[in-house]
Amino acid sequence: MIAVPQFDAAIHAPGRLQICALLSASDQVEFATLREAIGVSDSVLSKHLKLLEEAGYVRPRKATSEGRQRTWLSLTTEGRRAFAAHVAELTRLAGLTRAAE
Repeated sequence: MIAVPQFDAAIHAPGRLQICALLSASDQVEFATLREAIGVSDSVLSKHLKLLEEAGYVRPRKATSEGRQRTWLSLTTEGRRAFAAHVAELTRLAGLTRAAE
C-alpha cells in the first residue's frame, strides 16, 4: 500500500523523526541503541517515545536479559504507515523548491 502524503506533527520533531527512521529499518531496536544513535538523554528519549506510543506509532516490549530488564521498541503497523506518509509529504514539499541558480 502506498502512503498518501500527509504531514504528521507527532513524527516531525527532529528526535521523533530520527526514532521513526531508525525503527523503520528494523523489526525492533533496544532503548540504549536508540538513545546513542540520536544522542539524547534517557529522559528526552522517554518523552519522545511516550508521545509516539500515545499516538499508536510505537510499541515497547520489556525483556530480561543477563539479569537486566531491557526495553525494545518497534513501530506499529500504523506507525510504519504514518512514517511513510510523512516522508512522502516531506519529499513532495522538497520537490516544490527550486534548485539554486
